[in-house]
Order: sequence, then structure tokens, then C-alpha cells
Amino acid sequence: MFDKLLKPRFPSCAVGIDSGAASVVQLDRARGGFIVKRAALIDLPADLIRAGFDESNIGDPTELASALRDLVTSAGLLRQRKWSVSLPEATARAAIVTIEGTPGSRRELDEVLEWKIERSFGAPLAELRVSKEQLSSGPQQQNRYLVNAVRLSVLAEYESVFAALGWHPGLILPRHDGEAQWLRNGHQGDGLLLTAHDEGFTAVLMRGTNLLTLRSVFCETEECDDELHRVLLFYRERSGSSGESEIATVDRLLVLGDGLDKRRVAEIAGQTLGISLKPVGAAEVGLTIPAGDLSFDTIAAPAGLARLAW
Repeated sequence: MFDKLLKPRFPSCAVGIDSGAASVVQLDRARGGFIVKRAALIDLPADLIRAGFDESNIGDPTELASALRDLVTSAGLLRQRKWSVSLPEATARAAIVTIEGTPGSRRELDEVLEWKIERSFGAPLAELRVSKEQLSSGPQQQNRYLVNAVRLSVLAEYESVFAALGWHPGLILPRHDGEAQWLRNGHQGDGLLLTAHDEGFTAVLMRGTNLLTLRSVFCETEECDDELHRVLLFYRERSGSSGESEIATVDRLLVLGDGLDKRRVAEIAGQTLGISLKPVGAAEVGLTIPAGDLSFDTIAAPAGLARLAW
């Protein structure tokens, strides 16, 4: 009863918007996981979405609204009004903000957190829409927060399109947040998400159902191998600093996006962490996709947000 009163109810429908395509998913609960009830994908014209944190994203809001209307119509979801939405990864910024020591008051904590957020994202807090999630304490018992930020001017562009469609999005998050939900599936070991985007890739390490570490890497495609190696070394060294080989418990590797080669990522992970990992797919994370042209890479983000309905 108290869960129903205190926890928000999210819809089982979600939209994923990216630079070259948009997808829509409606999930249903199934024994041992989830099943895609309805889904559709539409390619977007070049330059309609120019994902970026510091600049305008939508070339033609009317054209995007029309494309999204066609998308939900093809999925049989035209009458749906409540949605969760995943935005392009490059549109938002994410960081783990750590507060050293114990602030003397709530006001002092808020002031320190605000200062760190502005330094992390290079923008005044007044220009940002920010979501904060408190994480488990670090090795030195610091206060740790996962912070997602998007510029208000950029968010307003997307919200104007949603308003034109009569949508009421209750949850708007960057792509990796939706994709990381597939690593919150009851495993005790660590799960590593690597998701490619136009400016590089994002790495998320989950421990059980909790986010442990997040790194956003901005690089060219040809630099991805070296940057991935550095990220994995960071994880290995971080776990070794506590005197335990925690990183050796990584047992799930989820690689998404066209900018990362799954086989090459598995090779680098094996070389760096000393373990053999095979990238998982929809079946391994408990999602059943009906036979057809839809791939897990395409719908992982919106489907991850849709599973929050349960």
C-alpha cells in the first residue's frame, strides 16, 4: 500500500529519440522478464536532430512532431498520452558528484552541491534542469550523487514538440539511463554498460541494482579503443584500492550503439580485466522481442524506461 502511495507510477510506454532515428516501445510483464507488446522504429532525416549539450538540437520542430506522430501511429499507440522519454546521449550530461566531509547543515550541503554541479557541467545551475540521485557512500564514506543535467533551452525544444502532440512525459532521461535498467535484473555480480554516441561513449558500472561508477568519454571513433582501455583500468585500479578484487566480479557486458564493435570491446575487457566476457543481448537480460526487423540496440533505451512501470 505504501509503495503505491509513495512511488511514482511510470507508463509502460516509452519513446527513444536519437540523432538518426526514433523508436517507441510498449512492454508487458512476462514470466521471468518482459515482452515487447508493441514497437516501431522510424528513420529521421539527416540534421533534424543535432544532439548537443550547448546548442539547439531540433532543426524543424514541426517535422519532428510529424515524424513522431507517424511513429506512434504505426505502433498503434496514437491515443497514448503518458510517456517516458530517452533523449540523445549527447544532449545531456551525467556525472557522479562527491561531497567530501560532512556539511554542517542542509543549506551548506545544497550550496556545495550546486557549486560542484556548475563546475562539472560548465554552466550556471539556473540554466540547467538537473536530476539528482544519492548513491551509496564511497570508500571514504563520502556523500555521492548521480547528477543528470540538460540545458533548459534545449529541453524546451523537445517539450514544445511533446506539447504539440498532446503528450505528458513524466520521465525524461538521457539514453544511458534507460539502457542501464537492463543491468538491474537481480544479479549479484557487476554489470558494465558501454553505449556509443556521436561524441564518444558512456560507461556505467552497476553493482547489483546500484550504480557504482559512471564515466562520460568524448573522443573520435578511432580513439575509442585507447579510451576504453583507460576506463577499464580506472575500474580495475579503483577496486584494487580497497584491497579486494571487486572488479573481477564483472559478469555482464552490455555494448550498445554503432560506434563500438562488440567483439573488440570484449577483447579489450578480457585483456584489461583478465576475465572472459561475452556481450549480452535481449534474451540474456530478460527481454523478449518478437521476430522482425527491430534490434535490441535500437529499443534498449526506451524499453528500459518502460520496464520502470513495474
